[in-house]
Amino acid sequence: MTTAAVDHHSSTQARSGGGRTIGSGRALALLLVITGAAGLLAAWVITIDKFKLLEDPSFTPGCSLNPVVACGNVMKSEQASAFGFPNPMIGLVAYSVVIGIGMALLAGARFRSWYWLGLNAGCLFGVGFCTWLQYQSLYNINSLCLWCCLAWVATITMFCYVTIHNVKHRILPAPSWLRNALVEFHWAPPVLWIGIIGMLILTRWWDFWTS
Repeated sequence: MTTAAVDHHSSTQARSGGGRTIGSGRALALLLVITGAAGLLAAWVITIDKFKLLEDPSFTPGCSLNPVVACGNVMKSEQASAFGFPNPMIGLVAYSVVIGIGMALLAGARFRSWYWLGLNAGCLFGVGFCTWLQYQSLYNINSLCLWCCLAWVATITMFCYVTIHNVKHRILPAPSWLRNALVEFHWAPPVLWIGIIGMLILTRWWDFWTS
């Protein structure tokens, strides 16, 4: 059975009562560190460019490459400050937390079920917010930000693998066939998810890409 990016941690505690503590394999820990670092990098660059844009409205971010890939359009939009402040400031905090959790797991940390559920809930909020931003970017703002796309991919990947980890260890209830399928084909959910987004981007600006 393939478990490349899904942790494989055998322990008598892994099947015990609600007070159990659960760790992870090196693969999941590294994945959290890498995706957290990618998201943090994206959030940091967008935040810096946002501040430059506030200082000088004529500033053009380096990732504004053409009419479609235009980070400046995204940064100037109302959706870029959904909660009254620049969205990437949320990422600066959230992705840093993910990196910290990944590093703790690499050091051998083990967490109770409620902690894993909390991480899963945080990832769910993040992926839900990213999905909303994807829709806004494609169909209302009509522009893409490459750094945002990096954050989307990182968030989707960490959400999928944290969810698979929790299903595997029965922290999240699931029928055995689904649990086995997710562990065996753990790569499928993020690949399909990101692939669908790629197809939406391709078809949304098909005339531009093919001209």
